Amino acid sequence: MVTDTSPRTRRGGRLVVPVLSALMIVLLAAGWLLAGHLVDGAPPLLVAAGRTAASFVVITVVALLHPRLRSEARTASARGGSVALLAFLGFFAYYAGTLLGTGFIGASRVGLIVSLLPCLTFVIGAVAFREPSSRRKVLGTVLAVVAAFGYALADASAGDGASSGTDGGTLVSGGLLALGGTFTYAVYGYVYRRRMADLSPVASLPAITGAGTVMLGLTVALFVPLGGVSLADWGGIAALGVVLTAPVFLISHELILRKGPLFTSALALVVPFLVRLGEWALGREAAPGPLVLLLLLLCAGGVWLTIGGARSAGRAATEAAETGAHSGQGAEARTGEGTGVRTRQGTS
Repeated sequence: MVTDTSPRTRRGGRLVVPVLSALMIVLLAAGWLLAGHLVDGAPPLLVAAGRTAASFVVITVVALLHPRLRSEARTASARGGSVALLAFLGFFAYYAGTLLGTGFIGASRVGLIVSLLPCLTFVIGAVAFREPSSRRKVLGTVLAVVAAFGYALADASAGDGASSGTDGGTLVSGGLLALGGTFTYAVYGYVYRRRMADLSPVASLPAITGAGTVMLGLTVALFVPLGGVSLADWGGIAALGVVLTAPVFLISHELILRKGPLFTSALALVVPFLVRLGEWALGREAAPGPLVLLLLLLCAGGVWLTIGGARSAGRAATEAAETGAHSGQGAEARTGEGTGVRTRQGTS
């Protein structure tokens, strides 16, 4: 098992990290906006299955191009029980919950919920895995959660956008679905660390995304009518996986190797702002008011308090690797996978 937790020295000029960072943020925000558009016309479970299948194809091709990754991919595939559990937590439950939630309450609110991933990871680690806690982390978690719920309530009654004026029952249902999916993704981080940490993330993802595709695909085949899905929606689903989701995985790996997992996680805090502004620009939501922007800032500050602070290098790398930046899928939140200890980080 690789135990080096320090960022690795990589080739390239000074602009490589800023360019990759900006590209990852844009891809994440665009992914949430496209997913929000797609679930208006296509079943959310179909969007989840399609994006997972497309990501599986891209990542598998990348793995097959490298002999070392091909060998590790075979090792990962042999771990059937672990692959099935990780596929359920990180793809089936996460994508189903967040995309169903997007259909109820919109991409910006789900994106903000997914940005709470570091806070949920902290709570799960402290309660179930006896990870060390601190007053700073507790304060950050409480602040982020309260601000996120306040944002959902304030933004639901603002303006006359497509998702504005959401009634209380719909708001609660969508929020719980998104929160449930984000919770399973937080658990995913701990399970991945225990069962796949000795393998490169790009090598283990083909088996996991493949199993996730099968789970979601079977669900769609059994329960989702496909007669009303347009050709444009099929193309959008494919683009979501190939152009937006899969590249985020690969870019986030490179950023983690160059700058570390905490830096990569912090980038996802920008995504909810871009998604909210994007929905306004597309006419799907009203312009965000001062209260909405303030609550977004408070939520981002709370998440930063949770993932920040003075910690040892090893502990910082391990904790931040589990949080994910994906934002995310939001959040799109899955922001990517892999760290110096070879764990997966995610917010796509």
